[in-house]
Amino acid sequence: MTARKADVTASRYPDTPDGRYFVVRGRLWRKSNPSLSEDDRAVLVKQLMDARRALRGTPPQAESDAAHAAVDQAKTALGERGPVWWTDGAPDYNRKMVKNTPYAAWFAGLTDTGD
Repeated sequence: MTARKADVTASRYPDTPDGRYFVVRGRLWRKSNPSLSEDDRAVLVKQLMDARRALRGTPPQAESDAAHAAVDQAKTALGERGPVWWTDGAPDYNRKMVKNTPYAAWFAGLTDTGD
């Protein structure tokens, strides 16, 4: 992701105070592992985008299955899926509604939620 794209995303969707998630339509989405190098992140994002492009249209089932697996592999390597990238033992609230998590009060206090 370019710095410009990251800035647009950051301004459109609020990040949780701990930087682990961003919120879209009231749902938490896990952010990429911030300890990844820019080079590693760029390679993984390219792999992710290539896999997503392979899903356009109606590819044959085998190609679709391979592309879905590649998307999952890239998102896991980025830290957006799979084991959490933080080390303090905090649970994962990925894809949970923010109102049902410990972030509820923080989110309720925002004036611009990006939704």
